Amino acid sequence: MINEEKNKYISPFSTRYASKEMQYIFSEEFKFKSWRRLWIALAKAEKHLGLNITDKQINQMISNKDNINYEMAEEREKIVRHDVMSHVYAYGKQCPEAEPIIHLGATSCFVGDNTDIIILRQASEIILQKAMQVIKNLSEFAQKYKSIPCLAYTHLQPAQLTTVGKRATLWIYELVKDVENMQYQLGKLKLLGSKGTTGTQASFMELFENDEDKIKELEKIIASEMGFDGCVEVSGQTYSRKIDYYFLSVLSGFAQSAYKFSNDLRILQSFEEIEEPFEKNQIGSSAMPYKRNPMRSERISSLARYVIINAINPAMTAGTQWFERTLDDSANKRISVSETFLAIDSILNIYINITSGLVVYEKVINKRIMEKLPFMATENIMMECVKRGGNRQDLHEALRTHSHLSASKVKLEGKNNDLIERISNDKIFGITKEEILKHLNPSEYIGRSVSQVEEFLDEVVYPLIDKYPAKNIVPELKV
Repeated sequence: MINEEKNKYISPFSTRYASKEMQYIFSEEFKFKSWRRLWIALAKAEKHLGLNITDKQINQMISNKDNINYEMAEEREKIVRHDVMSHVYAYGKQCPEAEPIIHLGATSCFVGDNTDIIILRQASEIILQKAMQVIKNLSEFAQKYKSIPCLAYTHLQPAQLTTVGKRATLWIYELVKDVENMQYQLGKLKLLGSKGTTGTQASFMELFENDEDKIKELEKIIASEMGFDGCVEVSGQTYSRKIDYYFLSVLSGFAQSAYKFSNDLRILQSFEEIEEPFEKNQIGSSAMPYKRNPMRSERISSLARYVIINAINPAMTAGTQWFERTLDDSANKRISVSETFLAIDSILNIYINITSGLVVYEKVINKRIMEKLPFMATENIMMECVKRGGNRQDLHEALRTHSHLSASKVKLEGKNNDLIERISNDKIFGITKEEILKHLNPSEYIGRSVSQVEEFLDEVVYPLIDKYPAKNIVPELKV
């Protein structure tokens, strides 16, 4: 027996990754309810400015704004092949008194494009809340581990030390930049308004007998009704498709930040220093029972690549809009914009999950430090020996020779690092093993790491967190 639900393609964002709240923003329900809110706002504004529209008509529209007769709209669309006019027809059948004035003076983009702007805002606000939850999680992690030294890397080769908490501030910093970028774009976001078929508002000039002040007031009323500061100053039939590019570029930034974090964590998990959460009954591998694969971080990496590539779509669309509008944007736009938001939502859900349960293995971290610290301490040892009368150049050459010999034994023979013994046994240094060991306190090699963490959290992160009421978002991962 065929299961119809299993017999067709369903997006993984719906079944595995994206949250219900983000899926709702891009749902048919949200879209068509927004259309009706816009039609009501238009009618209210037109009535206020003197058109022959009654309270009874508007109230009838309001009473049916959430009662969408989908079947009638779908049947009508099969006949007229036009989604907006199908819903105008269906709405009119529910509101017979208002039917003559629904969509009065407007073109399809009045509901289509203004709704898309509303969706951009609503979806972006969800992204901001979730990004702030990640920042909050990481700031708590950074504070907790701000003093714990660990190996730092350049070129993925051990360099000087940092701290576990200081490294976390690098992850936070990039997210802060993404949040600021999103805030900027939201601050600039405006409705399309009621611009007409080519952006000239000619139909409204006809309705309001060439009274331009009324037409400008019309847009102010609509914007206010929909919760916006205003409408775009000029346009063709549509809002500039660069707006989609701006927002997807911000989402690409979030993806890049999450991508870096996920790659860093995958490497750290390989080093056995820090792990993503691993549940009691979780299976890491079907073949190797001992495995603890960083599958959540890997999923972030995978989805991040999708987002980064998808951000190119609106750039191409924006550049190929001929004159006042073409329709080659529609099919691409409805996929690329929605799925990029759904993908970032999915990434942030995982990011929140991981950062709420990171596991730090301090003893492993310290063990790995102590394997490399003798090399890092050579400059301090050299300075101490110079103070005792040694020749800096001779000491440098001796340290270089001993360091390479010791490293060779570690790499070629699998022996322990014996640099300290080599130095203490070489008379040119005139220093004992005990004296050398005093220079092997990891905390002496972390620079301003602790202060940098505290300053960054106090001056940048905490003020940003205070702007967003704590919601304590705890997404449930399906896989």
